[in-house]
Amino acid sequence: MPDSTAPASWHVPLPHTAAAVPMARAAIRAALADTDDPADRDTAELLTAELVANAVRHTPGESRIELVVRLLPKQCRVEVHDADPEPPAALSPHAQEPDPGPWQEHGRGLLLIRALSSECGHRLTTWGKAVWFSLTVRS
Repeated sequence: MPDSTAPASWHVPLPHTAAAVPMARAAIRAALADTDDPADRDTAELLTAELVANAVRHTPGESRIELVVRLLPKQCRVEVHDADPEPPAALSPHAQEPDPGPWQEHGRGLLLIRALSSECGHRLTTWGKAVWFSLTVRS
């Protein structure tokens, strides 16, 4: 990971297909290649895959998706930008914890993001929204 206090950042346009998920995982793994703890990379990869899969699933097929990764000496912040301004309810500040049933196939991704990240949220952008999480990483 870079030693300077200036953040390293990447902006990666992603296709609006299922191929975006492995592309995003590879980008995160490359961005965090210099971290000392493989768990940091694994957690970042898992949470990024969840955000990208949600963007592909919940936005119109022709809309754009972008992965933004920012690295500071002790923090990684990942944002997934999409064209839908509707915020994910499960990441709102006063959101009630979703409780997916044991047979429900969906609904756990944002639970994982809330549980495993240092912080997470969403914000409006000029063309939609960004859903993000931060991790404290060991460099």
